[in-house]
Amino acid sequence: MNDTAAIVVTFNRKNLLKECIKKLQVQTHKADIIIIDNMSTDGTSEMLKPFIDAKQIIYHSTGKNIGGAGGFNEGIKLAYELGYKYFWLMDDDCLPTKDALKNLKLIANRLDDNFGFLCSKVLWIDNSVCQMNIPKVSLSKKVNDFCDDLVPIKMGTFVSFYVNRKVVKEIGLPIKDFFIWGDDLEYSQRISNKYSSYLVNTSIVIHETKNNSGSNVAIDDFQRIKRYRLSYRNEAVLFREAGIKGKIYQYLRIGLHIGRVIFKSPDHKWDRLKTIIIGTKDGHNFYPKIEKVNE
Repeated sequence: MNDTAAIVVTFNRKNLLKECIKKLQVQTHKADIIIIDNMSTDGTSEMLKPFIDAKQIIYHSTGKNIGGAGGFNEGIKLAYELGYKYFWLMDDDCLPTKDALKNLKLIANRLDDNFGFLCSKVLWIDNSVCQMNIPKVSLSKKVNDFCDDLVPIKMGTFVSFYVNRKVVKEIGLPIKDFFIWGDDLEYSQRISNKYSSYLVNTSIVIHETKNNSGSNVAIDDFQRIKRYRLSYRNEAVLFREAGIKGKIYQYLRIGLHIGRVIFKSPDHKWDRLKTIIIGTKDGHNFYPKIEKVNE
C-alpha cells in the first residue's frame, strides 16, 4: 500500500479513463489508484475488469450517478477508511505527466506537510494554460504566475488536487449535494480559510477537454444550459461562506452574466436568463450539510 490514493471519478468516458489510468501507472512516485464509477453505462466496468483482476486498481461503483461532487465525497471517504495519508483527486479526463505526483510530494515535504491543499498546473491539449482550471487567489482574481514553483492560492479545481489526511479529518468532505459544479471551489475555499494552500507549477497535468474555454451561460450550447441552474445554486453557498464581500461579488457577477446573455447570446435568451434567476433563488434556501469522516 502506497501512502497516496489517486482518486478518479468517472462517468461514461471509458477511453479517457483508460488513458488516465495508464498515466497514473507510470508515475515516478507511485500511488494506489481508486476508481469511483458513477454507474457508467458505456462499458466502463468491462474495460476495467483486467485492471481489477490484476489488482492494479481499487474499483468502487456508487450504484447511481451522484455527480462529480458525490463521487469525490465517496472517494475521499473510502480512501480515508482504507488508511491513506494523502488524497490526489482528479477527473477521468485528467492526464498527469510522469512527474506530476513526484513534484507535489517534493513540495509537501518542503512544507513539512504544513499546507491545506496543493494543485498542479493544468494545461490544455495544445500545452496552453487550461482556462477552466486556473486557480484563484481571491474570489475575483485568478492566478497569473505560472513560473514560480509555489504560488499561494485560495481556490483550485479537482483536476489534480492534493490534500492530506489531517486536513480532511478537520475540514470534512466535499459537499455531495452540489452534484456538479462548484464543489471543488467550495471545498478548496473551506480548506484555505484555515490553511495556506498553493499552486505547484512544477507539477503538470493535461486536461483533455473539447475546447479551452471556461463555462459561459450566455454562449454555451443550449443543450447544456439546464446544468447551469446547479452552478448558480452552488455558487450561492460559496459566496455565502466568503461573507459580505462574497455576497457583493455574487450579485455583481450575476449582473455581468445577465448583461452577457442580453447582448451576446445567440439563442434562447429568456431561458438562459431564467436559469440564472432560478438557480440564484434556489441558492438562497440551499444549506447543504458538510460531512465529517469517521475514525
